[in-house]
Amino acid sequence: MRNFAKPALAMVDSMRQAAAAHPERAIAFGGAPGSNSHQAAMQFAPEALPLPFLGFQDALDAVKTGAAGCAMIPIENSQHGRVADIHFLLPESGLSIVAEHFMPITHALMATGEGPFEAAYSHPQALGQSRIYLRERGIVPMSHADTAGAAAYVAEEQDPTIAALAPPMAAELYGLKIVESAVEDAQDNTTRFVVLAKDARSADELADEEAMTTFIFEVKNVPAALYKALGCFATNGVNMTKLESYQKGASFAATMFYCDIEGAPGNPRVDTALEELSFQCNSVRLLGSYQRARKRG
Repeated sequence: MRNFAKPALAMVDSMRQAAAAHPERAIAFGGAPGSNSHQAAMQFAPEALPLPFLGFQDALDAVKTGAAGCAMIPIENSQHGRVADIHFLLPESGLSIVAEHFMPITHALMATGEGPFEAAYSHPQALGQSRIYLRERGIVPMSHADTAGAAAYVAEEQDPTIAALAPPMAAELYGLKIVESAVEDAQDNTTRFVVLAKDARSADELADEEAMTTFIFEVKNVPAALYKALGCFATNGVNMTKLESYQKGASFAATMFYCDIEGAPGNPRVDTALEELSFQCNSVRLLGSYQRARKRG
């Protein structure tokens, strides 16, 4: 049975009890207490009740079942790109993106001893963001479910030859020593998170806000299909800030695209662009509209 490492269990149990009493105030996240997702949730809504789960899927399921009012999920990092599987998890969840949050990310190397270290445990994203640092020191990167969970694991193992890459907060929570701070390879390392809930934000709610809309679409398997799809936005003056492709199924014939645009349904230009896109594509599915948290470009 999967579970958090022992040093994290008491905190997890306490957080879950508090959230169970007031689920509407709970923000679910994937990771142990002290993870980047935990910190992002508290930055976004300091009055909320953090509700930790082992993975993103479990956090999304908590919203679907009513155990949490919303979930905080990382979707991309400025240095290491898209968070794995996120293009599949968000559409399959049936939830709507209702907000976004950007958070600067810093990692510390933490352990029970001083080193040298044979291996460092962390989430694959964190390991990728500190790839040069680890390689230069001959430390083998070891994948773990999340950053703070890796810190809890290192604290539980009490092995002086292993370390964790995690937020500095995790060292305090799990009694580890910070061997070196700010070990990420880029000083402007930033992760974009989205907040998901059962109910989408309406056009009226976003009428006076600078909005973003996220959606996925599947192009037809014909020449110039993507060119025609993008033309829907160009001719209507709608700015596209993100476009990423991924494959659906094993045939490699159905190409899906994950997209962010400025604006939201209710805006005539956005409505026309999305209507034209539906004509050009096999399918279009909105994942949510929300207030823009940071100016693009």
